[in-house]
Amino acid sequence: MNMKSVRIIALKKDRKRILEHLQNSSLVHVTHSNEDEEGFKRADTSAQLQRFERNAALTEQALKILDKTSPEKKGLLSAFMGRRLIKPEEIGSIASDSAKIIGICNKICDLEKQIADNAAERVRIRTLIAQLEPWSPLDIPMNTADSQLCSVFIGTFPKGYDLEALSVKLAEAAPELIFEAEIVSSSSNLTCAVIYTPKSQKEIADNALRTLSFTRPLNPTSRTPKVKTQRLLQKDQELVKKSEEAEKAIEKYIKYRDKIRDTQDYFILRSEKYKVIAELDQTEHIFVLYGYIPEEDCEKLSKLCEHVAPDSIVEFSDADENAPVKLKNNAFTRPAESIVTMYSPPSKNDIDPTPIMAFFFYFFFGMMFSDAGYGLLMVIACTVALKVFKPDRAMRNNLELFRYCGIGTIIWGLIFGSIFGDAPAVIYKLITGNAITMQEMLPWPILDTQKDALTIMILSIGLGLIHILVGMSCKFYVCFKNKDYAGAFFDTGLWMTLLCGAAVLAAGLAFGQILVTVGAVIACASALGLVLTQGRDKKNIFAKLIGGVASLYDITSYISDLLSYSRLLALGLTTGVMAQVFNMLSTLMGTNVFGIIFMIVIFLIGHAITIGLNALGSYVHTMRLQYVEMFSKFYDGGGKPFEPFTLNSKNFKVNNDE
Repeated sequence: MNMKSVRIIALKKDRKRILEHLQNSSLVHVTHSNEDEEGFKRADTSAQLQRFERNAALTEQALKILDKTSPEKKGLLSAFMGRRLIKPEEIGSIASDSAKIIGICNKICDLEKQIADNAAERVRIRTLIAQLEPWSPLDIPMNTADSQLCSVFIGTFPKGYDLEALSVKLAEAAPELIFEAEIVSSSSNLTCAVIYTPKSQKEIADNALRTLSFTRPLNPTSRTPKVKTQRLLQKDQELVKKSEEAEKAIEKYIKYRDKIRDTQDYFILRSEKYKVIAELDQTEHIFVLYGYIPEEDCEKLSKLCEHVAPDSIVEFSDADENAPVKLKNNAFTRPAESIVTMYSPPSKNDIDPTPIMAFFFYFFFGMMFSDAGYGLLMVIACTVALKVFKPDRAMRNNLELFRYCGIGTIIWGLIFGSIFGDAPAVIYKLITGNAITMQEMLPWPILDTQKDALTIMILSIGLGLIHILVGMSCKFYVCFKNKDYAGAFFDTGLWMTLLCGAAVLAAGLAFGQILVTVGAVIACASALGLVLTQGRDKKNIFAKLIGGVASLYDITSYISDLLSYSRLLALGLTTGVMAQVFNMLSTLMGTNVFGIIFMIVIFLIGHAITIGLNALGSYVHTMRLQYVEMFSKFYDGGGKPFEPFTLNSKNFKVNNDE
């Protein structure tokens, strides 16, 4: 689509209304001027942006907390639902409630923080209880102080001792030490003990205990371990109760979930608006907005600005080389735009490959999936989803893409004689007892993917050749448009005639010597032309000749590309065989009641598995054929996508029909 540069000059008092209407209309891709004009400056909106983005992040956090506390029940098909449609004036009411909703979000986050703090505190309490457990028999506080005559040592040894062994160790460490020991608890690698010594021998006791790696408790308590444990357990229960109360308090805010979503969208829209304000050239009284707009929307923008701000000036000019790209296609090819943009938008020198690529995408997908029953299910499911759910544009395009792929699948399924595999033939045999093939049932000739594999392989390679030649034709057109006539005729045209000649020669092997002769002449003449022209950029004749001969090596890449199209046969064969296998399995139990139930279950599960696996494989491999085999022949990409100043909301969209 042709682009125009646009410049809007308006009074500053009209800035709010103009920006709001531009955001609602999604007409202009806003940019900034690369030239600093005297007297103009740009506003610093970083503070406002930080506030809006912080509020948007806060609402996101609050929604996650609500979803964790009370997950929202969503159906399997909820992903197809479009955003809620609102009137423009509803944004005002959302704005007026935003302060209240942000307050609620803060409360939700504070409650969640309280729950998290309680959980952390409970972990600490459980750790303390675990530390106190070995000390539970102790009937004195763990921080018991020395008396006037006696020193008390309460702690642990990193080995297992009984009373006798500990007494021996202490006696060996300090023979003169007078002590009395008490084992509180003991395990293989830890002994909790209390040692009493005369106060006059405290230093001797310290040294002796140190040699035995005696360690005092890190958190000695002023109460007995049993009492301390009971208090900790009581505190743990209090924290549990507080967390439950906080969760109940959060549940009370679930009714605000939709309003929080709307508020999130509101702050997202505000941040988008202030990003644009930061791009504007402004004086005290006027502002200037620069951007790009599709040529067909210029009149629409002029009328909008005239209606919103009669004093504004709208100027259009030819777009420069940095202009973004907006694709424009009809209803048949538009759904495939997402495939192109997923690769890369076209640059200014490219052509839009969507119209050509769309046909081949539907065509090849159908050949790989190749079952009329599956294709019919795709068409019905996508049509119902489009009618019932009214999805947003991106989802709508995807559904339309798969609907057209479903149509291609129906066509190829009928060509291959596959309708849920060979389900009609299987059902006929169950009812009549007579075996029949799909070829005998259908009133038209079919290509059996198993019996006619060689024919389908040749067909696949032939279709691949056409696909590649179409890509090369696009390259020829691009070169010709850019007046690169040598590139068009020598670099592209000669390879096209060489491939065509080789194809005619191959056909002649089956249909007659005349075609062999014609094909050989065309191929040889094209090869000679390549030898004479592909080294034309070299300086001397010898180098030119060597470069021309070396260029013929590229024929190997074309052969490799053509062999890639064998996947059309491979995936089509896989779909048919898997479907037939599940059909066969479903009939193993006979035609009794149990057998019928078994057949239905296996039929449904088996074909669901086949659809899931082969639809995904067909999608991925079809994209590969477009990106690798076709796009590589002519398409560079690297364009900048058209991203209009719009309402990039998550939950609602504004009805701009008025």
